[in-house]
Amino acid sequence: MAKPYYEFFCPVKIVAGHMALEHIPFELSTLQAKRPMIITDKGVRGAGLLAHVEAAFEGAEAVIAAIYDDVPPDSSLTTVRDAAAMFRANNCDAIIAIGGGSVIDTSKGVNILVTEGGDDLMKYMGAHNLKRPLKPFFVVPTTSGTGSEVTLVAVIADKEKGVKMPFTSYFLMPNAAVLDSRMTLTLPPHITAMTGMDALTHAVEAFTCMAHNPMSDAYATAAISKISQNLMKVMENPKDAEGRLELAQASTMAGAAFSNSMVGLVHALGHSLGAVCHLPHGLCMSLFLPYVLEYNLETSADRIGELLLPLAGADVYAATPVSQRPQKAIAHIKAMRDELYERCKLPRTLKETGKVALDQLEHVADLTINDGAIIFNPKETDYEEALAILKRSWE
Repeated sequence: MAKPYYEFFCPVKIVAGHMALEHIPFELSTLQAKRPMIITDKGVRGAGLLAHVEAAFEGAEAVIAAIYDDVPPDSSLTTVRDAAAMFRANNCDAIIAIGGGSVIDTSKGVNILVTEGGDDLMKYMGAHNLKRPLKPFFVVPTTSGTGSEVTLVAVIADKEKGVKMPFTSYFLMPNAAVLDSRMTLTLPPHITAMTGMDALTHAVEAFTCMAHNPMSDAYATAAISKISQNLMKVMENPKDAEGRLELAQASTMAGAAFSNSMVGLVHALGHSLGAVCHLPHGLCMSLFLPYVLEYNLETSADRIGELLLPLAGADVYAATPVSQRPQKAIAHIKAMRDELYERCKLPRTLKETGKVALDQLEHVADLTINDGAIIFNPKETDYEEALAILKRSWE
């Protein structure tokens, strides 16, 4: 049943396939762009992934005018300004982001500066402070987790002040996301596992949080199904191109879902743990997902029970009594985490990370209840409840 009112917006064109990169020159031509700049990081370039993109431009009217490959794991104002200066110096007219979340966020920041002019990114911080379309912008993800290729958000750090600044605008959304299986074939097992659980969490929270709607539900459940069916296949055979493409599509679907329905307590806890203990975001999602679902059972058992269908398939769903579906869905996610631990030692508990101390949990809980993501969680959470979940996640 449709809600009385909701909005769903995802104008990003999806170009997906085993040879999707070859379509980039045509996509540029439709926007009259001929001198794109590639923004990436040393790891992506060192892995040889740019070669696939460069080959796609052979014989094309457009030429790659510049390559900036110095994006750090956490995007910063300095990085954005440096890349914007290279864009201007080489008379570029479009941006192709090739990488994970930090590269994509950096590219969004660069696009603001090269479109609006100047070097003061700060005045565009916050929500909907951009008033016009930006330069042509394409994203080629090299992980299958963040979903940033279809979101309207960028987070960029001010290293001098020690803060992360959010930027939100419909104009930050790329013109197209290019999903090509070749770009994730070399992902190490632990990153494949972390990013897969990141995408799964995006989809699960999109489905269970308060702002979910029929459109986001469709994207979220499709993403969950693809991840459940393909993550372990890819862990078993990293060169499985079909599985890699399925995971890439799942991540994009989950991104479209959560950017329209928001996320909840898993992200609030994850943001806070990441800030205090500097753990990767995808790992934080995996650590907290089943325990937050258990916490939310009181208000959302029916929704959580429905997750069993995309997680475990029609046969298991049909054979499970309605009253048992919520717990079985959570058990399925825990079993996935156990298998990932066996395959690549992806931690399942805070203790297993080796980077979290018990005396840090109170600070994490304090940050959690002030995180914006908590607003959309289906069950209200106070400090003591957040701390209880953290302790439950300890071992």
